Amino acid sequence: MTTPNPWPDRADLAQRSLDHFFGTAEPQLLDNTYPVGDNSTFNYWWLAHVIDVRLDAFERTGDKAWLTAAEATSANLRGRNGESLFNDYFDDMLWYALALERLARATGRQEPLDDARALWEHVVEHGWNETLGASVAWRKQQLYYKNTPANGPFVILSARLHQHDPDPRYLDHGVAAFDWIAATLVGPDGFVEDGINREGDGRIDTQWRFTYNQGLYIGAAVALDAVVHEPELVARALRTATTALRELAPDGVVGSEGGGGDEGLFKGVLYRYLGTLLGRLGTTSPDAAPLVEFVRTSTDRLWETSLRDGYLLAGGDWRRPAELPVFYSTQLSAVMALELRASLEAR
Repeated sequence: MTTPNPWPDRADLAQRSLDHFFGTAEPQLLDNTYPVGDNSTFNYWWLAHVIDVRLDAFERTGDKAWLTAAEATSANLRGRNGESLFNDYFDDMLWYALALERLARATGRQEPLDDARALWEHVVEHGWNETLGASVAWRKQQLYYKNTPANGPFVILSARLHQHDPDPRYLDHGVAAFDWIAATLVGPDGFVEDGINREGDGRIDTQWRFTYNQGLYIGAAVALDAVVHEPELVARALRTATTALRELAPDGVVGSEGGGGDEGLFKGVLYRYLGTLLGRLGTTSPDAAPLVEFVRTSTDRLWETSLRDGYLLAGGDWRRPAELPVFYSTQLSAVMALELRASLEAR
């Protein structure tokens, strides 16, 4: 007898728990923390990831209610941003552009794709420069500061847009940004550093050892491989994934990466792009085995420690129950991990 697969239902519960613990009336849409605390900060890039996780649920289930939720989140983000696509942070805008590109594919509508292209053009016009090599700056106020959080999503977006429209600018810029990350911030073992020249002194910020950067480099390599079909890119992604799990999850679970806030979302980025690498390798390949084991081990622990009153509330370290307050960024990482587990067990 085949044992039922519980993970789709668990991913559904994680999605519903986001609304249960954090959902509130618009224009806020989601409280920044549970219990409710300071809602004065508008977390533009967190909302971009909310669009993405709702699209994960739609793609898994085919339930158009999740697609409606994704579109409503996009409208909320835009409305709270003064009906503008743009802000001062290039990484923020690139996350929104990635979500919009997926929204265009899910809906068949042209407008989200046009908006994703507009964001790409805005980033190139205002953030692309030759300081320390051709690449994207982190924000408009620090055009000399370059990092993986800006260049990683730029590579992924460039590759995706190239698949819609083979304008050579997309691929040329995407390849250049990837090469810049590889030459500047990736060590011989594949570990990816955060950024360089933050204080104008040419130093690399080696003190920030985040899952976020590993996931972005993995995702960038896999996205480029889908366009240029170079096996070396997949090899680079696998090397970084292997090193990231050894360095950041030695017992199979990533610990807390900070005090919440933005850091809460970091491990979700790793899971999302490990998923793209597993899709490229195939989950039964020998190379994929350690990655599959990590996903299973960590999500087993997440499920064991995070149930609360019939819902799921995740902390920053899934080896223990959440400590309050919890940021919804942290909850989003748990949703991404459980969506990946559900996808993995369905393959």
